[in-house]
Amino acid sequence: MAKEELIQFEGLVTEILPDARYRVQLDAGHEIVAYTAGKMKKNRIKTLAGDRVTIEMSPYDLEKGRLIFRHKDERPSGAAPARGAPPRGQFRRR
Repeated sequence: MAKEELIQFEGLVTEILPDARYRVQLDAGHEIVAYTAGKMKKNRIKTLAGDRVTIEMSPYDLEKGRLIFRHKDERPSGAAPARGAPPRGQFRRR
């Protein structure tokens, strides 16, 4: 028997719970509890309340999910990086 496909949803983190779990409000209006996926734990990606995330869920249990991606914040076009810090990924040469 083939494994069922996972369903992906986007949502907003509303609350941080103990044990790397999060309460997420899905765009569809449902509220679920999600945990951090292995790749996000391995790469130490931090998630805060108010972050947009992508959730992966099994079609059998629609109350729990796995947080697989944190969307980057989009800055306004006029925003500049902090003063005194080099642009990310570049080093100062002497």
